Amino acid sequence: MKRQFQSIKSTLANRLRDRRKELGLSQEAMADLTGIDRTYASQIERAVANPSLEVLVNIGDALNLDVADLLRDETRVHDS
Repeated sequence: MKRQFQSIKSTLANRLRDRRKELGLSQEAMADLTGIDRTYASQIERAVANPSLEVLVNIGDALNLDVADLLRDETRVHDS
């Protein structure tokens, strides 16, 4: 269970960082849009922090992504 949790945090960190950069936002600008502190945004991007659902929704809104998109590991192949 702990390994799966860390994997999800890493996926979130990567998706958040990639999307922020796609949009040309600094961590500070993204943090301002989501209403969180820049250091907290950095912790999420480094998979150190464990953001609440409310923070995830705010991040998704700011980056024009659904929460599910933030957590989806697109590198993992799923069986149908």
